[in-house]
Amino acid sequence: MRKKYYRLNSVSYFVGELVSNFSYFLLVPLIIVFLYRQQPNEGLMTTLSFIFSALLAFVVGTLLKKIFRDNKIDGTASMLICGLGWIFISALGAIPYVLIIKASYLDAFFEAVSGFTTTGITVFSGLDSMPPSLIFWRSLTQWVGGLGILSLFIFIAYQSGGTHHIYSAESHKISSSRPRPGLFNTLRVLWSIYLLYTLMATILYAIEGMGLFDAINHAFTTLSTGGFSPHDASIAYYAANNYEHYKLIEYTVTFFMLLGGINFLIHFRVLQGDFKSLVDNVEIRMWWKLLLLFTGIIMLEHLYKTGWLEQLFQGQVADFWSKLESTFRYTVFQVVSVITTAGFGTKDIGGSFFPALARQLFLVMMVIGGCVGSTGGGIKVMRVVTLKKLLSRELFKIWTPQNATDKLVIDGNIVPDDEIHRISSLFFYWMVLLVIGGGITAFLTDLSAWQSFSGMFSALGNIGPSYISVSEMISIHPVVKLTYIMGMLLGRLEIIPILLIFTKKAWR
Repeated sequence: MRKKYYRLNSVSYFVGELVSNFSYFLLVPLIIVFLYRQQPNEGLMTTLSFIFSALLAFVVGTLLKKIFRDNKIDGTASMLICGLGWIFISALGAIPYVLIIKASYLDAFFEAVSGFTTTGITVFSGLDSMPPSLIFWRSLTQWVGGLGILSLFIFIAYQSGGTHHIYSAESHKISSSRPRPGLFNTLRVLWSIYLLYTLMATILYAIEGMGLFDAINHAFTTLSTGGFSPHDASIAYYAANNYEHYKLIEYTVTFFMLLGGINFLIHFRVLQGDFKSLVDNVEIRMWWKLLLLFTGIIMLEHLYKTGWLEQLFQGQVADFWSKLESTFRYTVFQVVSVITTAGFGTKDIGGSFFPALARQLFLVMMVIGGCVGSTGGGIKVMRVVTLKKLLSRELFKIWTPQNATDKLVIDGNIVPDDEIHRISSLFFYWMVLLVIGGGITAFLTDLSAWQSFSGMFSALGNIGPSYISVSEMISIHPVVKLTYIMGMLLGRLEIIPILLIFTKKAWR
C-alpha cells in the first residue's frame, strides 16, 4: 500500500509537522484569558478548552510524524500538503468553538475555514457577548491565514529540500519578483511589512477611539482582508454607538483594506522610496482604474436613484458637501471591502442603499479580487488583465498576416503558454463551481437566484458579504454549508491542490 501510494508517506509526515507546530498558536489566546479573567465568560473553561485543543493538535501531528516517513517532496506532493494542511488546521482550529460556546462541529468548522481562508462569512451571532479569548482566536485565524500559514509551509518544507515546490503551490501569495535573494529573505521582508502595518493599524484604531482589544482585532482582520469583527454590527457598531471619530475609523479601515489588496512587493518598493511602483505595472494601474470606475458608477447610481442629482440641478439640495462625503465614504468603503475580499460592511451589500446595478457590480468585484501577492482572494487582477489581453490577441490575429507575432506580452515580458493555459483553466473551473454552488443553494433553500449565486461568489472569492443575511446563513441547509466550506478552500488554494486530494494518481 505504501509502495503503491508512495506520496502518502511524505505528505502525511509534513502535514503532521505542520499540525504539531500549529498547536502552539492555540495557546496564544490564553493571554487574553488571563487579561479578562474577571469577566464571567472567561476563566477555567476557556483555559481548558484552548489547552485541550492545543494538546489534541500536538498529538495528531506527532502521531502522523511517527507513523509516516520523512521523504523528499515534489510539486504534486507539495500541493497535497497545502490542501490537506489547510483542512487539518481548520478542523483542529474549530475545536475551541465547540468547547466554549457549544457550537455544532459543522458550524465551528465552517467558521474556522472562513477564518483561515480569510473569507469572513460567519455563522455566529451574539459576538458582542462571546468570551474575548474566543473573539481573539477568531481574529487570529484570519491574521495567520494572511501570511502565517504560508510561512509554516515554507519552514517545514525547508527540512525536505522542497521549499520551491511549496512556494509554487501557494504562489499567489508572492510573485516571482523577489525583493531579496532567497525565499526566506523574501518572507522575512514580507513579514516585516505585515507586522509593521498591523502595528500601525492597531495604534491608529486606538487613537481614533476603539478600545485596545477592538483595535488589535480589527488590525488583524483588515490587513489580512478577512472581515471578522468583534461586533455583530461590524464597523457600523462605532457609528451606532456614537463614537466621536467613527467616520475616521471607517476611512482608516478602508485604507488598511486597500493596503491588504495590493501586492506586498509593491509595499516593499514604496517603503524604499520607489513611489513609481504604484503606477509602473499593468496590474496596479488596472487596480486603480477598477477602484475609480466601480466607486464612480455606484455613487452616481445611488445619487440618481435617490433623486439627489435632480435636486442638485434644481438648486434644492441642502448640506451638499455633507451628503456627498457620506455617500463617497460609504461607497468607497464597500467597494474596497468587496474588491479586496475583506468583507467588512456597515450593512449587507444587498441592503437598500445600493440599487440593482451596484449589486451586480459587487458580484463582478468578488470574482476579480485583489492583486497577485496580496492577502486578498478572487481570481486576481493580473489574471483578469491576462484574459483581457488574450482576447485582444485573438482579435489581433484575425486581421493581421499569419506570420505576425502572436505572443502575449505583459509589462515587456512574454507570458508562457503554460501560464495562459493555467489561467484559462482556473477561470473556467471558477465559472463551473459558481454554477454548481449556486444551483445547490437554490435547490435546497428558498433563497432567490441572486442570493443563491451570491453565496457561492462569496465563498469562492473568499469574501464575507453576500445577499444572504447572517441570520439566513446561520440556519441554511447543512449541505449548503458544506458546499461553501469546499468553495472557500477551493478559492483560497486556487482549486488544483484540493482537487488533487481526490485524484488517485496524485498519490502514486
